Amino acid sequence: MSKYTTGELAKLCGVTVRTVQYYDTRGVLSPSELTEGGRRLYSEDDARKMQVICFLRELDLPLHAISDLLSEEHPENVIDLLLTQQENLLREEIETRQEKLSKLTQLRRMVRSTTHFSVESLGDMAYQMENKKKLRRVRAIMLGVGIPLELIEIAAVVIGVKLGIWWPLVVSIIATVVGTIWMSAFYYKSVDYICPECHTVFHPKFNEMFWANHTPNTRKLTCPHCGHKGFCVEVYAQKDA
Repeated sequence: MSKYTTGELAKLCGVTVRTVQYYDTRGVLSPSELTEGGRRLYSEDDARKMQVICFLRELDLPLHAISDLLSEEHPENVIDLLLTQQENLLREEIETRQEKLSKLTQLRRMVRSTTHFSVESLGDMAYQMENKKKLRRVRAIMLGVGIPLELIEIAAVVIGVKLGIWWPLVVSIIATVVGTIWMSAFYYKSVDYICPECHTVFHPKFNEMFWANHTPNTRKLTCPHCGHKGFCVEVYAQKDA
């Protein structure tokens, strides 16, 4: 079994020699044995205990609390809970940083693809990024309603052709019409648009939006603020649908 001097233990655990000596004087971690010359020697169990102490100190636990904790009959149960808590906090921090990194990468890509970059265009990019998830959710809801309606209508046609029973098709058509009206109203209430000229966020009239030429992320509209008519960028509505 390995033995560690004070210096070796300090190096192993990433602390100073004085810290190891201080823990000994406080009774938190005493060496397993002393040489004839009074030199401290620590065992592998001491090294593991030192690592636990260092971790608990990182959690800002005072030394007296650590000493009390380690003197309990089953300190590993409490330490396991603390480790789990710290692991969850680190995972949350990683997720937050990953989200920030993703936003930064998207923003840099958008900046590089923008011919005429300005502070206003940067604001538009940030607004689009903040609303991207909400806009995806709106589209997912519409797919969640639209696809089942389409499948029901197809099934009703098959039943009519195979069995000669046509009333399910009539019901499915009515359901599709009602569903389409609902989806149109839901989508209209859920989106706004950014004018590329004056950078105003606006909500168009339903008829204009419904009949306008569009792409997956833009729609050709007239800005009510500056009068510009062209493709405006679609974003999640400022007011919840």
